Amino acid sequence: MSSGSQAAQSGPPVLLHSSDGVLEITLNRPERLNACGAQMAEALQAALEEAAGDRALRAVLITGAGRAFCAGADLVELGEQRAGEEQAPPDVRAALERRYNPLLREIRAIEKPVIAAVGGPAVGIGCSLALACDLVVAARSAYFALIFSRIGLVPDGGASLLVPLRAGAGRFLEMAILGEPVGAEQALAWGLVSRVVPDEELAQQARDLARRLAAGPTLAYGGVKRELGGLIDDLLEQALSREAEIQQQMAQSADAAEGILAFLSKRQARFSGA
Repeated sequence: MSSGSQAAQSGPPVLLHSSDGVLEITLNRPERLNACGAQMAEALQAALEEAAGDRALRAVLITGAGRAFCAGADLVELGEQRAGEEQAPPDVRAALERRYNPLLREIRAIEKPVIAAVGGPAVGIGCSLALACDLVVAARSAYFALIFSRIGLVPDGGASLLVPLRAGAGRFLEMAILGEPVGAEQALAWGLVSRVVPDEELAQQARDLARRLAAGPTLAYGGVKRELGGLIDDLLEQALSREAEIQQQMAQSADAAEGILAFLSKRQARFSGA
């Protein structure tokens, strides 16, 4: 999740570069720590669909511009939506189903290896995007967090399945209830990430890994993803649906209204449990 005043966007919401069979997708709102709003989600979805349909592209690398991977959903945009609707609770179910959940489905459905190169924060939907990828390369500065409880909400974006699959149910409960960041080395010990590298080596090591995979038996890699998909696809659909339903209930609560307002106002929330 990201806060702060609305700033002029520094360029297109995602940058695309293809080389050696790799499509590199860079989330490109560094001034907002790559907070994911409607435009970024739409552009990322289009890029993933391009990667899936282009036979010349044999691997995908997702990273973030600047000092973050992705700080989560754009809460400034959400706050503006609330103001525009005369403080009506936002339709988070629709936002999840139209904007964010398709991204998770697309990453899992692409029969090519998808790598996340994570530097700095991967928070909320940013955490889910990273963990949905097949391999996660983290810089030592990286951290992963599900801070929804701080604003009276619950994890979404498939996190309720993706974190337990990698690290176990207990780790998910710890991340979701306490909302504390998990640093790169701890994430490696928990199984959330594949490897940890020095910050200055993140880009090169992630690209080298992506090129290695692009030059490999990508048909077999796709087969591996289908094997795992047979285990988790139905569970992911159930998780996404359940998350959207519960999140909509939370978004209608007084705690969520107070949490979002406090977050945007940069003050401590005063929750009532209602």
